[in-house]
Amino acid sequence: MIDETPIREWLAAYRHAWLTDDRQEIARLFTSDVRYFTAPYHAPLEGIEAVTGYWLGERESDIPWSFDHQVLAQEGDLFVVRAVTSYPEGTSEAEGPETFYNLWLVTLDADGRAREFVEYFMLVE
Repeated sequence: MIDETPIREWLAAYRHAWLTDDRQEIARLFTSDVRYFTAPYHAPLEGIEAVTGYWLGERESDIPWSFDHQVLAQEGDLFVVRAVTSYPEGTSEAEGPETFYNLWLVTLDADGRAREFVEYFMLVE
């Protein structure tokens, strides 16, 4: 049985931080020693400053997007989330609509902050 309350609260806060690109809201999502993996075979970002710098550099609050998700599994403090992210006008790296399938592995601490975040994503052609 999945206790979705912690991850649902975290996902709601994540979504709000994504909408606002507010440095403090981003920092509240993660532990001070967070490991944030942005892509396979890349070293993780480590610590709040690295994560907020990366996040703010993406500037996704400036472009329209939608995000739908489903919590697939929980094993202790690890949650598996499947999501679809759509950019109807594209991103800063692409012109035209883009949709990504996402799989996230989110490990939460007792306070509900992520101490590890791993994202896998695939562009839908």
